[in-house]
Amino acid sequence: MKTITSTEDLAEFCTRAASAPYVTVDTEFLRERTYYSKLCLVQLAIPGSAEEDAVLVDPLESGLSLEPLLELFRNTDVIKVFHAARQDLEIFYIDHGVIPEPLFDTQVAAMVCGFGEQVGYETLVKRIAKQQLDKSSRFTDWSRRPLTDAQKKYALADVTHLRVIYEFLADKLAETGRARWVTEELAVLTDPETYITRPDEAWQKIRTRSSSPRFLALVRALAAFREEYAQSRNIPRTRVYKDDALVELASTKPATLDDLGRSRLLLREARKGPIAEGILAAVQAGLDCPKEQLPQAEDERDQLQVNPALADLLRVLLKAKTESSGVASRLIAPAAELDAIAAGQRDVKALQGWRHEVFGADALRLCEGRIALAAKGKTVAVIEI
Repeated sequence: MKTITSTEDLAEFCTRAASAPYVTVDTEFLRERTYYSKLCLVQLAIPGSAEEDAVLVDPLESGLSLEPLLELFRNTDVIKVFHAARQDLEIFYIDHGVIPEPLFDTQVAAMVCGFGEQVGYETLVKRIAKQQLDKSSRFTDWSRRPLTDAQKKYALADVTHLRVIYEFLADKLAETGRARWVTEELAVLTDPETYITRPDEAWQKIRTRSSSPRFLALVRALAAFREEYAQSRNIPRTRVYKDDALVELASTKPATLDDLGRSRLLLREARKGPIAEGILAAVQAGLDCPKEQLPQAEDERDQLQVNPALADLLRVLLKAKTESSGVASRLIAPAAELDAIAAGQRDVKALQGWRHEVFGADALRLCEGRIALAAKGKTVAVIEI
């Protein structure tokens, strides 16, 4: 098991990889104590069975530059293969401004090829590579050195078996003509916007019971301050204050440090100093927000004019399409999109691209009363009207 600790050795491997059709990639990182992920290890493998065809790269080694790897990522002649790539790609984009391309994500491909929803790497190793993974090192501290042999073996397995999985799925996509579907899905992963967290948009991920615009303005200001503070100090946002404390603050609207001291959910560190000052300023900003700039809650099911019978029929149609195509239902259309379609909305993903071919076209015909659904043995048949 070779561990690369010098820029020269990394450049040598990346030069070999530049002549390969693909390279499999994985990372190990820590994020429990930071806002941004700390890259601790990079695993790489190219086609072949020789020991030097799969390596570990130690980015914590003093003097090692990842530039040869970044140059490989920019090389569009080599496919970069990941499994569940989002967090890996975020690290390389945030740290180096690079998104590997062309990209292949075996988790996305597996969902398209009938392996179910959010299929795990271990499952694919069992079903495709016919191997068992030793997961005993999964939750170890990857920042500690030296790495144990068990850690190295575990890490390498994440890219060596991935070669078999990639080749199987790539062949399957070629046979079924669905490679374009995967390419459409990967557009989100290759878009830099996916990895940018803007403080003024952070409030949209906070779950609240109230949809009052003034209350949401307070949530927005408090969430923006928390995000800015966490980013600037590279600490988890929960170390500033948790979501339930944020919602409590938006409800109680503290105006003084004494008010903060009466909070039930606020951490002790947040009741004084720069966090306390930021909270009070955010609350005041929310209260002072002009009426025309107040945020609005997104439409929910009970606010949409949903036809419940039609929504139920769309669910039946989706199940039938899932069974006939082998594509995971959640990938085709989540429940919220079915409700949106039943409410008359047409600007949803389920009606676009490859989804239109698999589900969207018949979904629209069902909404227009041009087809019906009928039980046919254990399946559901589409009947022309």
